[in-house]
Amino acid sequence: MDFRNVTNLFADQNFDGYPVMIKDVTEDDDISGTDDEVTDDPIVDVVDGGDVEFPTPEYPTVTGGGFIVAEPNPREKIRVDGVLVKVLNERVQYLGADGRIITESLKDYTKKNVIEKYATLETFLNSWKNADKKKAIVEALEQQGIFFEALKEEIGKDFDPFDLICHVAFEAKPLTRKERANNVKKRNYFTKYGEKAQSVIKSLLDKYADDDLLTIESLDVLKLDPLNKLGSPLEIINAFGGKENYIQALKELENELYKAA
Repeated sequence: MDFRNVTNLFADQNFDGYPVMIKDVTEDDDISGTDDEVTDDPIVDVVDGGDVEFPTPEYPTVTGGGFIVAEPNPREKIRVDGVLVKVLNERVQYLGADGRIITESLKDYTKKNVIEKYATLETFLNSWKNADKKKAIVEALEQQGIFFEALKEEIGKDFDPFDLICHVAFEAKPLTRKERANNVKKRNYFTKYGEKAQSVIKSLLDKYADDDLLTIESLDVLKLDPLNKLGSPLEIINAFGGKENYIQALKELENELYKAA
């Protein structure tokens, strides 16, 4: 006789954890040997070392009759030092260049740091255009505390550092890498080159759209797909008349990519 309804606690995972096994029975079934039974589909998993690892489902529900029924659930398991935990909320924090936790939004923090270095959009554009390697600007901003990967997660993974900075710091409309590459293809400026050199430039545009500018800035890109299908790095460079001409063609391509529409 359960006058205080304490048996309801058996359905509460906070009281005695998740059930190791669920057995559907009726009032006429014999349950005297239940303690010795095993199941091929246990509710919990035993891992190396004998620890018990629980799944993280929705809480089990109780149906009429008082038998526990486990709802369908994902098999993701979260353990901290062998103890079952449940994620209630998630918060990501970043440390600024000064080592302090950033308390403002990522966008506000980025804008403030960029403007400290580039007061106006024109200043940033001139610096970007005149840089021998755009990688140097990106790395300098990263050292100043700009989190490009985090910005991509928040704004969009299809934008490169140039558009992330222009959009966040100066409220300019961003273009995806694919949009920029297609704009260059439409202008068809590269018809002045030979057939093979044109194929190289088109492949560089495709690589830029898939990866980013920092990838095509490196000569190592000539060893990657789809560039490596056009010949060896030396053969590709010779299609432009030598390394110096290839580098000049790459700079011209970069200027076309970031040319105002």
